[in-house]
Amino acid sequence: MNLTPAIVRDARTGEVLTLAYMSEESLQKTLDSGETWFWSRSRNELWHKGATSGNTQRVVHIARDCDGDALLVSVEPAGPACHTGATSCFADVPALPLERLSRVLRDRYEKRPDGSYSTYLFNEGRDKILKKIGEEATEVVIAGKGNARERLVSELADLVFHLTVLMVDEGVTWGEVEGELEKRAR
Repeated sequence: MNLTPAIVRDARTGEVLTLAYMSEESLQKTLDSGETWFWSRSRNELWHKGATSGNTQRVVHIARDCDGDALLVSVEPAGPACHTGATSCFADVPALPLERLSRVLRDRYEKRPDGSYSTYLFNEGRDKILKKIGEEATEVVIAGKGNARERLVSELADLVFHLTVLMVDEGVTWGEVEGELEKRAR
């Protein structure tokens, strides 16, 4: 049986979730159902991801590599990808910086630890968050008119931080923003 490696990633965050294998039949079932199906090498049978756990993966896009011998499957997961209960089978791979920031801010949003600046912003509400974004955007403009590159980088970082606070407050992900930018690039 010809098996194709399938790298599965979260379509919203870009995080690599797992590596599995697809046969022609499991790929066709994936295309037909809109959820991931793989070939289980250990059980020697088709496997619908989430059939027993409920942790299904809705397929957003499938791409073949340049040689056509591997797949990149972008999904919206409904729960952990790993059999251990971890979000990803690659727990040791660090998240991208914007996703790492989003995770920290989501945690602060949920737990609201005392003394945290982001907790202060979340507790103050959207008007305060929007005011901070306006202030930071103005500082980016001022820094952009100057010649100090370091200052511009610092102000851009402040703006991205406050934009991410708003995104977490609204439940928006960087993956969604990237998706919108992809639409515009066409």
